[in-house]
Amino acid sequence: MERDLIEYIAKSLVDDPAGVSVNVVDTDEATVIELRVSPDDIGKVIGKHGRIAKAIRTLLSAAAVRGGKDLRLQILE
Repeated sequence: MERDLIEYIAKSLVDDPAGVSVNVVDTDEATVIELRVSPDDIGKVIGKHGRIAKAIRTLLSAAAVRGGKDLRLQILE
């Protein structure tokens, strides 16, 4: 569910939705959601002063609390 949420948000923000990929990596400490977008769209996902990335992480935290998980978002180039 969280993977789909991040993918939906990212595809809504970028100019090239085909360049969006989301990978889920389970570690001992937490579940890491890796978001990759095309290099031209990285600024649209991060936003000015990281505001959009922070908002995405806040939504992810809310979903994690509801699911009882520790989720982390990494935005990769």
